[in-house]
Amino acid sequence: MKTIRIGSGAGYAGDRIEPAVELAEQGGIDYLVFECLAERTIAIGQKQKQTNPNKGYNELLEARMRAVLPACKKNGIKILSNMGAANPLAAGKVVLSVANELGLEKIKVAIVTGDDAFDLLIKLDLTLDEAGVPVSESGKQILSANAYMGVEGLITALGTDADVVIAGRVADPSLFLAPMIHSFGWKLDDWERLGKGTCIGHLLECAGQITGGYYADPGFKDVEGLDRLGFPIAEVNEDGDAVITKVAGSGGLVCVDTCKEQLLYEIHRPDHYITPDVVADFSQVRFENDGKDRVKVSGASGKARTQTLKVSVGYADGFIGEGEISYAGGNAVARGELALDIVRGRFDVCKFSPAEVRYDLIGVNALHGATRSQDYTPYEVRARVAARCGTREEAVKVGNEVETLYTNGPAGGGGVMKSVKEILAMDSTLIPREQLTAFVTVMEE
Repeated sequence: MKTIRIGSGAGYAGDRIEPAVELAEQGGIDYLVFECLAERTIAIGQKQKQTNPNKGYNELLEARMRAVLPACKKNGIKILSNMGAANPLAAGKVVLSVANELGLEKIKVAIVTGDDAFDLLIKLDLTLDEAGVPVSESGKQILSANAYMGVEGLITALGTDADVVIAGRVADPSLFLAPMIHSFGWKLDDWERLGKGTCIGHLLECAGQITGGYYADPGFKDVEGLDRLGFPIAEVNEDGDAVITKVAGSGGLVCVDTCKEQLLYEIHRPDHYITPDVVADFSQVRFENDGKDRVKVSGASGKARTQTLKVSVGYADGFIGEGEISYAGGNAVARGELALDIVRGRFDVCKFSPAEVRYDLIGVNALHGATRSQDYTPYEVRARVAARCGTREEAVKVGNEVETLYTNGPAGGGGVMKSVKEILAMDSTLIPREQLTAFVTVMEE
């Protein structure tokens, strides 16, 4: 039975590069996929593009391509990625520039666009899910609107025999499903196989999470070699069943439990996982050990896809001002609590009323609040104040008040840090899929 090998070279925008090189050089793979977009990532890219029309793609694109292109070209490996983010066409030019710099000849890049739904969002006045009102009534400063596209554009791009396929917003598992459809000739209404392929894509999309990353818990779930964690490979057959593995000798591990944890990661309903390509059913998935760092995957299925596509909508939502200061030694917790009380009082004195504010002692209550254990007193704590404000000028005040604790607060404070960050918030909506069409642009050296 025909099989292909797909490697996952990245699970988020800033992921490590060395594991992808290992896959390209030693993985014996046919396809290398870089999944690099989170919800906010593309909104950040749109902001960058507004400032510079030649930016807006993943900031590690050039470094990744310089690292893996030679081995991929030598070994006949096709690269797929959503590193185009808000500017896939500019990203394609970068790939060709790197190839030229490396002296690689006859590199073909296929660019997939069509996910930008900003104009349609405004024209159709779509209703935002969380706001619960149409865009025109939301009062939000919309920065971006990108639909989660499926495999269609990616399949067309692979059909051009491109060495590299660069897309913007496509659904994470679609990046992995497209090579299966292209290689095996699956029909786009073969819901069972599309469900199986989507399951494999979901298992691979977070890269190191299925090979021991985000899994290790010393003494309970021990994982060796996390400093040189190997990224996963799926050996997929034409029926849509697979074996998850990794490069022999690399760090981490692949076992039934790592696969189970990743299967359930970010899944609301395992029996009804909606993607642009299929409504997948993972409820009957089975994992079976197949030797060291090898796990068989089977049992996924699917139903007909929905008639709408999800659109991720980014909007400006003010600024976060933040300040931190540390206290150590005897009575550190009491001094940290006094520091927070002082900042509360200062906000009252200055008549400063941010939209939201948090007062935390990191190491005591920052994660679990009032449910913290009462029988443990740390020797060191870090006091943090964070507030959401309407303007940058207001946000600056937060860190400034924390900084004044140096000379106007409890004894022994140090290591002050302060920052101001613009908030790029997210909402979503649905759009009829016929409103959007994927386009493919081919670039050659």
